[in-house]
Amino acid sequence: MRKLLPLLTALLGGCVPPTAIDTAPGQISQPPPPARPEQAVQAVQAVQAAQAVPPVQAAQAVPPAFDNWLTAFRQDAAAQGISAATLDAALTGVTPVERVIELDRRQPEFLQTFADYLARRVTPSQVARGQALMAEHVLLLDAVEQQYGVPKAVLVAFWGLETRYGSVLGSFNIPASLATLAFDGRRSNFFRSQLLDALRIIDAGHISAIDMNGSWAGAMGQMQFMPSTFRAYAVDADGDTRIDLWQSLPDAMYSAANYLKRAGWRTGEPVAIEVRLPEAFDWRKAGVAHRLPIGEWMARGVLAADGSALPSVAGPAGIVLPQGWQGPAFMVFDNFDVVMQWNRSLNYALSVAQLAQQLAGGGVLVAQAGEAGALSTAQLRTLQQSLNELGYETGTPDGLLGPRTQAALRQYQAAYGLPVDGYPAPSVLEHVLQAHTAAMAEGRLMQAPAPTFSESADTP
Repeated sequence: MRKLLPLLTALLGGCVPPTAIDTAPGQISQPPPPARPEQAVQAVQAVQAAQAVPPVQAAQAVPPAFDNWLTAFRQDAAAQGISAATLDAALTGVTPVERVIELDRRQPEFLQTFADYLARRVTPSQVARGQALMAEHVLLLDAVEQQYGVPKAVLVAFWGLETRYGSVLGSFNIPASLATLAFDGRRSNFFRSQLLDALRIIDAGHISAIDMNGSWAGAMGQMQFMPSTFRAYAVDADGDTRIDLWQSLPDAMYSAANYLKRAGWRTGEPVAIEVRLPEAFDWRKAGVAHRLPIGEWMARGVLAADGSALPSVAGPAGIVLPQGWQGPAFMVFDNFDVVMQWNRSLNYALSVAQLAQQLAGGGVLVAQAGEAGALSTAQLRTLQQSLNELGYETGTPDGLLGPRTQAALRQYQAAYGLPVDGYPAPSVLEHVLQAHTAAMAEGRLMQAPAPTFSESADTP
């Protein structure tokens, strides 16, 4: 499937193919009891404190040459055909928006569990509101579904998750935000191209510069399209010669369906369904990329959680565990990959599937949430550092859960007889810290990269 333009910048790393490990999970084997467990924590945190750069410092370090940059950018934009009227309307008087820099630099203090993420976004009121809107706009949604093959419940689920059905569109001026981010330098090339596309949208008469508002990162409209996505996939569905993703619901819905269809949406196939796994399930087989025919999963004892039949019209499927082996399990299909192109968050994609299911009259989750509590970014850096020093390579600790960290954690879990799910539950962190303390006492720790905010161990 050819790569499409992302709607939003990537979030946390999602589920990845498990690392091949020969050791089967069994009884949990505890490491030797620690003499002084606080030593491991203190040792790791001391290195972190010495080398970590507070995000606030980065946010305050705004270079003073914005006017010079803006002048040069305007000249380049004009050379690319953008009119002087648009440049004046969008960029005159623009200054760096400090709040945008702050939000771009911010790392979340705590990672959300899937249960917490879902509970905040898929609520009874959210479902009821979505169903009312589906009934209100049934003719429009039926027409979109007929043309693109994307179910109305799926489109409305995206609508609900992105902007609460159009009630929260964002209040940041898009040209000002993108100019700030393009000048800032951290991802200047990406945001410079987005700013040029935003100006082209204004230049084409789709919206005025003053009315082009959205998120701090440049996403806009009912479905939160980035400017490049707007230009590539947005549709004038109401026939008024302009594409209005803010006020025209036909434009917004047709555009979203067009994106999904061109991303590879398969009509008549599901996104994800909750499943019940057998007691002897090999947790190493869970992962978005590990696909098997549905019949083979059934032969291994995988059943639909609600007792219904597994779909017969879908291709190979994977099993994902968004909250580890103790939480709910989902079978995901090709359309799940399409949703992940929209937003690379595993929690987001599963929430789209769950909201769509309930909007269409389906039930809520059958399984209970897994282990409560999520690691903070500081705790995840501690986990990464500890794994490195125990010989399970995560790369440079960055507080982000991505493929290298998950692979290292699976290797550790296999070595200690833990369920090999790659999920950093609080109990797993405690287990690793105990092992770290024991290895420290025995002089078995390895040198490991020092933590930093400037690199990502899990960035491809």
